Amino acid sequence: MHPDHPHDQPTTPSAPILPTAPSALSGVVVADFSRVLAGPYMTMLLADLGADVVKIERPGSGDDTRSWGPPFADGQATYFLGVNRNKRSVALDLGTPEGLAAARGIVDRADVLVENFRPGTMERLGLGYEEVRGSNPGLVYCSVTGFGTDGGAALPGYDLLVQAMGGLMSVTGEPGGPGTKTGVALVDVVTGLHAGLGVLAALRHRERTGEGQRVEVSLLGSLLSALTNQAAAHLGAGVVPRALGNRHPSITPYEVFETGDRPMVLAVGTDRQFRALCERIGRPELASDERFATNTARVAHREELVEALAGPLAARTADAWCQELTAAGVPCGPINDLPGAFALADRLGLPVRVPAETAGPGQVAHPVRFGATPASYRSAPPRLGEHTAEIVAGKPPVDNSVGGL
Repeated sequence: MHPDHPHDQPTTPSAPILPTAPSALSGVVVADFSRVLAGPYMTMLLADLGADVVKIERPGSGDDTRSWGPPFADGQATYFLGVNRNKRSVALDLGTPEGLAAARGIVDRADVLVENFRPGTMERLGLGYEEVRGSNPGLVYCSVTGFGTDGGAALPGYDLLVQAMGGLMSVTGEPGGPGTKTGVALVDVVTGLHAGLGVLAALRHRERTGEGQRVEVSLLGSLLSALTNQAAAHLGAGVVPRALGNRHPSITPYEVFETGDRPMVLAVGTDRQFRALCERIGRPELASDERFATNTARVAHREELVEALAGPLAARTADAWCQELTAAGVPCGPINDLPGAFALADRLGLPVRVPAETAGPGQVAHPVRFGATPASYRSAPPRLGEHTAEIVAGKPPVDNSVGGL
């Protein structure tokens, strides 16, 4: 969360795109002091739902991810672009009385504040919850930390560090191998989702009572919650889960198999699906074998089952198997790269791409589809300080119908 300062950014304005219908959070103002991923991802989701998110950044450098490249698109780091659309940027030096006063003015007019500084930083600036609630008692104040605000306050909240210390790496990777991180900063993303849920719940509470409150979420707590079945196995049965590669600790066959041309995933979760698999591969006797007749038995005899399935599956191509097994109700699929994954979504008619002219290059659509209050893509990720003058002056965003500062 605290890398070196990024380089200065150009100031070419981004073109605002107005929504076609009011979104669920239209009129909600978010003072966003967060940087990098967990906080910005969450505030982007709120912005997609109509909130006016005011991104408060350091002059000359801004959000750390502005310099996290390559790759770049239109001269900007794609990392930054991926989590900052629909926001307005104000560049303020919080180390000066003028910058701090401007920030305090934004906070006093906001419905939500989001920050992910190290614990104690906002208090030292005079922007802690107790300091600002007096002038804005309805404020929902969301703090995102790495390891909490008490014993873990001194630990830096890097996703990789939390994956390691929080146990995720111990159950990821090949058996007996070193711990492996996930291919994306999954802990940051999950934490952003939990933080967004907490903010929405707090806004609902405020709607009923008029009261704001502090909302806290940590990377470690979010990860432990996300470990779900692995955490339950440990807490409920004393199991210490270990890495199983692509296998599942409680279900089989639920892993990768080689076919005649490339790997394929089987995700057989029920006895009915297993019987259908055995029929389709020409080995119906496996379904009645006492070693494989139930999932519990299959897990106990995993190696024998994998060996029995390997030969038949290697006899045909992945596409042939996927077509036949899917028709039979057996969950399976190829291992796609990202072009393949997006092509699949396109074939299925899922609206996962945001046109570049709407919110800038490389934007993945908001994943929730609403019947009455759709997500909206109003503007590309802002240039650093692009909206400083209008925000400090208290002007609303271009689309006045959504409210705002």
